[in-house]
Amino acid sequence: MSVKIDCKGLPCPQPVLKCKNAIESENPGKIKIIVDNEAAKENVSRFMRTKGYEVSIKEKNGAFVVKGKKDVSDAKSPAECEVCEVMSDAEIANVGSKTLVFLNSDVLGSGDDVLGAGLMFNFISTLPELGDSLWRIIMVNGAVKLAVEGSKCLEKLQELEKAGVSILVCGTCLDHFKLLEKKQVGETTNMLDVVTSLQLATKVIKA
Repeated sequence: MSVKIDCKGLPCPQPVLKCKNAIESENPGKIKIIVDNEAAKENVSRFMRTKGYEVSIKEKNGAFVVKGKKDVSDAKSPAECEVCEVMSDAEIANVGSKTLVFLNSDVLGSGDDVLGAGLMFNFISTLPELGDSLWRIIMVNGAVKLAVEGSKCLEKLQELEKAGVSILVCGTCLDHFKLLEKKQVGETTNMLDVVTSLQLATKVIKA
């Protein structure tokens, strides 16, 4: 079975949600999603890979054609598969008691942005003290600026990622600030990832 969905003009997270619904309801061997922005391209292609598809991407007439292909002859039907949203079964199984850090700004607190930037650096530098309980960091809005080249916090975030901490960076936010090409750490994410992460986390720290 082959599925084609035109998602041009749809805001995040609609393209990845349409992709998810098609895969879970029809379990196609081939799927083609057409999107018109970098963030949607990243989110859809990453979601396809988590579902076992080989992904190829072509740019055509100002849009991105994301194609997924896999052998579904031995695969379980969607009804037989466990609901795992954007994350793999192995990732969900290992969640346990995990802490999610939710960042929505590149500064900590309000009143003075220079002070706030320094406090954010100190905060991220201290996150390793959470030990194995630190599971995931999500960055939305202005916080995505922490994940790009030139950020004072970039090296600390890269160290956390190397240590096994999952880092998700909002693709819509990166696109808004024209920073998609400058991201240096983490995976480009969407609201489906964010909502699922909040649901699975046992503790959320908002900073």
